[in-house]
Amino acid sequence: MSATETVLNALSNSKEPLRPGEIAELTGLDKKEVEKALKTLKKEGKIISPKRCYYSVPK
Repeated sequence: MSATETVLNALSNSKEPLRPGEIAELTGLDKKEVEKALKTLKKEGKIISPKRCYYSVPK
């Protein structure tokens, strides 16, 4: 599973928006890798940022 898929999976399983550091802890990925994956996912429209530095999957 790629870092992008791992991050998307973590966000999908979360009931609330997560910060990059929290995603890194949950997935075991490096924070830089998480931030890169978040940027890609947001660009593709697969995730949203309901408030600054928090990310979630649109409902």
